[in-house]
Amino acid sequence: MLLKGADIIMECLLEQGVNTVFGYPGGAVLNIYDALYCYSDKIQHIRTAHEQGAAHAADGYARATGKVGVCIATSGPGATNLVTGIATAFMDSIPVVAITGNVNRDLLGKQSFQEVDIKEIVAPVTKKSYIVTDIEDLAPTIREAFRIAQSGRKGPVLIDVPKDITAISCEYTYEKPKEDVSEDQVNEDELKKVAVKLMEAKRPMIYCGGGVIASDAYDEIRELAEILDAPVSCSLMCMGGYNQYDPRYIGMTGMHGTKTSSYAVSNCDLLLAIGTRFSDRVTCDTATFATDCTIVQIDIDTKEQDKNIRVSHFLNGTVKGVCQKLLSYLTKQSHPEWMSIMYKMMEEYPVSQKIEHESGMVTPQAIMGEIQRQTDCDCIITTEVGQHQMWAAQFFRYRYPRQFLTSGGLGTMGYGLGAAIGAQMGCPDKPVINIAGDGSFHMNCNELSTMAHYNIPVIEIVFNNQVLGMVRQWQKLFYGRRFSHTDIQQTTNIEKLGEAFGVKAMTIAQVSDIVPVLKEALAHKGPTLINCLINKDLNVLPMVKAGAPVSDPMLTIE
Repeated sequence: MLLKGADIIMECLLEQGVNTVFGYPGGAVLNIYDALYCYSDKIQHIRTAHEQGAAHAADGYARATGKVGVCIATSGPGATNLVTGIATAFMDSIPVVAITGNVNRDLLGKQSFQEVDIKEIVAPVTKKSYIVTDIEDLAPTIREAFRIAQSGRKGPVLIDVPKDITAISCEYTYEKPKEDVSEDQVNEDELKKVAVKLMEAKRPMIYCGGGVIASDAYDEIRELAEILDAPVSCSLMCMGGYNQYDPRYIGMTGMHGTKTSSYAVSNCDLLLAIGTRFSDRVTCDTATFATDCTIVQIDIDTKEQDKNIRVSHFLNGTVKGVCQKLLSYLTKQSHPEWMSIMYKMMEEYPVSQKIEHESGMVTPQAIMGEIQRQTDCDCIITTEVGQHQMWAAQFFRYRYPRQFLTSGGLGTMGYGLGAAIGAQMGCPDKPVINIAGDGSFHMNCNELSTMAHYNIPVIEIVFNNQVLGMVRQWQKLFYGRRFSHTDIQQTTNIEKLGEAFGVKAMTIAQVSDIVPVLKEALAHKGPTLINCLINKDLNVLPMVKAGAPVSDPMLTIE
């Protein structure tokens, strides 16, 4: 059938199973938005307050559902406003397709009004970027973009479409998306060698990264842990990739990991690293990280082999596929002495911090614990970036994957609220709670208007300590307590601001407020903002000092 370019975009989105997109209209995408109006019964569009919020919403939707998230923006500043969100998705391997408008083809390259070469701008932070200059290429490009975003190591793709392309017509024929039937071509001889090493190990440890969740391999990881009788640690990107109620779970590894995981990675005789790139926040001092053991790495991206840490064996393929094949070679092992050490250390060094102020004050640990109790752990937690992000990771026990959404690689302040909106749209039956600091809150509070307009029942909890907590913590440790521009002392009345946006707002000022305020927020059928007052001198602990080995975490800060 003969369709205009804008309608071809809609039909291709429907081909890919897309029913929700996030964006902001503008001149170069007027034809696309006119088509969205006509397709509103099939494709829901959420207009965010800012294009960056749309990119983060598409990212949060993708993380929460496992599907591709889609965002749309106009040319020039609309397109460039997506870049931080695209880079966030790229660093964490999240499948997002961004569609941008551009000026007419005859105006390209002439510094026309609201023209930028967004294809080249995003090239370093996308798996691929396109500009469509022939209407015949529009549908094939969209289909290829979705395939690339979801295949291999997942990630964002951008399609730039000049305005006149969306207005002219060509023949469109429906195509059903092709299923990925490729099999992991893992080296069988290497697989057998690794299986032997795993069964010979006396002190094995399993360390899981975001690839576990991306590959839907949590069942395989559980089976591996059971058959190897090994402790399991997760990176920030794998929170929920292993059930944290399982006694084999020993917490995060890295700069803010547990004392037990630090001990395990330094004393194991075999480290099975699954779907992880060995980020510097995990390894800390690479020269001393897991130096006395055999390291086996499973990853879909061969570029990760020996990039940050030199490994003994590298198994290339999807985490799920490689683990399934590996399991077929393994027999049940038992390491009671090694596991006993893990259990005792978890009891001696629980994931908690010494309260550094008078009793009776509100703590992040109490807030996260009460959310856990009232939701029975059945909710989605998103975060901004900072101390609150680590507290959300440390003080909530995640039971299932896609339950914890955060910016790990790029560390994007302002990520969480947009991501929460996307997660709620993708998972409307689950409570979605964004944990923010007051610094991050001021970067994206405009998205409260989005929540109010669409009555999206996200709960925004602001840990309000009047400081940029994580930066201030570093200044406390390494900069002689010279708190340069981190005691922000904002005069914002957060509760009134929420009400001004049309959001139900409450404050937790003392311990007795915690239970009733959270109960009321969870019962509310619309968006809620909670201003949670905490002490500015609370720290994130444990913490490994910059340049120190992961085996030497600080448990207190004087």
